[in-house]
Amino acid sequence: MANVLIIGAGGVGRVVVHKCVQNRDIFEKITLASRRLSSCELYQQEVKARYDMDIDIAEVDADNIPDLVALIQKVKPDMVLNIALPYQDLTIMEACLQTGIHYLDTANYEHPDSAKFEYKEQWAFNERYKEAGIMALLGSGFDPGVTNVFCAYAQKHYFDEIETIDILDCNAGDHGYAFATNFNPEINLREVSSKGRYWENGTWIETEPMEIKMVWDYPQIGKKDSYLLYHEEMESLIKHIKGLKRIRFFMTFGESYLTHMKCLENVGMLGIEEVEHNGQKIIPMQFLKTLLPDPSTLGARTIGKTNIGIVATGIKNGIKKTIYIYNVCDHQETYKETGAQAVSYTTGVPAMIGAKLMMEGKWMQKGVLNMEQFDPDPFMEALKTQGLPWFVEEL
Repeated sequence: MANVLIIGAGGVGRVVVHKCVQNRDIFEKITLASRRLSSCELYQQEVKARYDMDIDIAEVDADNIPDLVALIQKVKPDMVLNIALPYQDLTIMEACLQTGIHYLDTANYEHPDSAKFEYKEQWAFNERYKEAGIMALLGSGFDPGVTNVFCAYAQKHYFDEIETIDILDCNAGDHGYAFATNFNPEINLREVSSKGRYWENGTWIETEPMEIKMVWDYPQIGKKDSYLLYHEEMESLIKHIKGLKRIRFFMTFGESYLTHMKCLENVGMLGIEEVEHNGQKIIPMQFLKTLLPDPSTLGARTIGKTNIGIVATGIKNGIKKTIYIYNVCDHQETYKETGAQAVSYTTGVPAMIGAKLMMEGKWMQKGVLNMEQFDPDPFMEALKTQGLPWFVEEL
């Protein structure tokens, strides 16, 4: 029976709370903390009304290491689930290190002052985490997260050697707004407007934003335009998948989304450096965030499905083969269960599963680790029972 501290009360945090409460045989005590205490209070009330279970709540500044340390010392959790912003990964990791507590997050560190995200600074904690006898599980969301596990599962059960991987992320949901993002707008727009990258034959190849497009026929959704982006799970997968020669990441975008984003970029609204406006310093991207709908409010109005998976090609017993492993998730079904749309759900459920496997001792090792470094089978089984069933097709 585990005592867990969840930091972050956005849409994903809501899902993590609901799923931890649904697995109360593992998560006996739950504390939800955020800078926005009002969000914590809302989710606390939801849990009480739906499950007749009490959770504790707290206010914390996740940018402030002493504040985090004080909260962890007060709560005395077995582990911390970081569901806050990627900017805050390092401060929360440091607080866990200082208190000797296990750590988990859903996305790698992103520099607040530049559109850049990488594992380097989190991997740098590895030796100190080993010395402290604690574990950090990085990227326990869907992509990164489940997609890493899909790759490890393919490597274990379908291939002697994987040569190429394409990660395919399709959100065919419709929220009815002219323009909105399905997760934190600042993170989303920085990711999409950055240059693309893919890895081939030991080299990173950089592309212009949205330069490479393909059309993919997503099961239960249909054909969609899919654009090459850089995504962090590729950085760890090239280290751990045997024989890999190329890995790419594609995400779907509609014409309306791309048109809006290009217009915003052209007028400087995606800028991340301070500008002066009427005697005040503002960051355009952060100002834009205040104008856009809060992603945590999109659940009730979003219809349609997501489809996220991997296509892997490789060799088994001397024969070349290709398999497609994917999950399909319905926005309205996830809303009925947790009050959140599918983009939040597909990130929050894997966070709970990663924590569950750590607390059960099935995934437990000293140091800083990525998802594909563990046996994929228990995670894949948990996906089936926790709301994210998956399919395998040979192509």
